[in-house]
Amino acid sequence: MLGVRRPPTRAPAPVEGGLSGPVMLATFDVPFDPDAAVVAVDAAVESGLPLIVCNSVQLPPMPLSIVMGYDQLEYPPDMEESLVAPVRLASSLGIKVERIRVRSLRPLEALLEVAREHRLSLLVLGPDRTCLSRRRYQRMARAVRDGAPCLIWLAEGTC
Repeated sequence: MLGVRRPPTRAPAPVEGGLSGPVMLATFDVPFDPDAAVVAVDAAVESGLPLIVCNSVQLPPMPLSIVMGYDQLEYPPDMEESLVAPVRLASSLGIKVERIRVRSLRPLEALLEVAREHRLSLLVLGPDRTCLSRRRYQRMARAVRDGAPCLIWLAEGTC
């Protein structure tokens, strides 16, 4: 679990004229940073908006693998727990949660497209930075900052 304990409550209704799209917590095939998960769940709870937990992964160009279903590999236990923990927490607090996996040759561009399609209110870029190179994270953060159609939250110390 994320280490946040709260009594079960009903989610507040969205504020009229305020943010109306869902909150998205996104990663790129690495576990979530615990702080990012807390920020995303708190934002969804406080605003009464749905939460989308998204893992954007690179799909290698192997058409036969897709046809035969070999692209549907299971996550390692630590990754699965990282993806499930914010879902459990948000659900326990009365928030509607959707968990998606975006598979693309260009996972970053695909994530931004999903953000546009869902008309997000907030995108929390939440990969565990210890699992990514500094350069790769900075490139992702810059692309999200430049291309996101909504508010974004990035971990401290980014580019």
